[in-house]
Amino acid sequence: MRLLILLAPLLLLVAWAPGLWVRHIMRKYHQPPDRYEGNGAELARDILDRHGLHKVRIETTKDGDHYDPESRTIRLSPENHDGHSLTAVTVAAHEVGHALQHAEGYAPLRMRSYLVCVAGYGQQIGAWLLVAIPFVTLIARHPAPAILFLLAGVLSMGLAALVHFITLPTEFDASFRRAMPILREGKYLHPPDYSHAERILKAAAYTYLSQSLMSLLNIATWFRYLRR
Repeated sequence: MRLLILLAPLLLLVAWAPGLWVRHIMRKYHQPPDRYEGNGAELARDILDRHGLHKVRIETTKDGDHYDPESRTIRLSPENHDGHSLTAVTVAAHEVGHALQHAEGYAPLRMRSYLVCVAGYGQQIGAWLLVAIPFVTLIARHPAPAILFLLAGVLSMGLAALVHFITLPTEFDASFRRAMPILREGKYLHPPDYSHAERILKAAAYTYLSQSLMSLLNIATWFRYLRR
């Protein structure tokens, strides 16, 4: 426990660095903004239709690019939905990869969707349990209830880290088993852009590694607070 707290500053650096790198890569390949004739939404629609996924919708969102299995909807940020850059079309192809996973019944995607729901509730419960620890200890006048609450809180908050780790294989599958082969076979990109598209897809996947490390840092921060 002490080691985790001592390593918190290093963990913070490791968690933030991938996020900064991702933002740099995405911004870099948003230029030039008119790299392609079609925008991200148009490319996604073309790929979906070619694979018979005519019922999958495409919408804009301010909540980050993602695929929603429940509504069968690809949601793209405005710059990727309407953009004509390499980043826009590559990110759109990646989200189509998730739609293809869903249509195939890809098991890790189903597991991720379930864990995301569980983790959301778990984090809320975990936060309340951790806040309640001092009061439970004071009322019970015994450390046992506080230990139980601490364990329950850490386990529930740790679900977020678990979700992000499990997400990595799903992201790599959507990118490199689906999006990249489709882009190559369909000749959607200019030949010099394929290696750059791979960098964009790797960057997108590593955001989940960064988020997982941030979840671990969050737990370490709670430990430090409770030891005061």
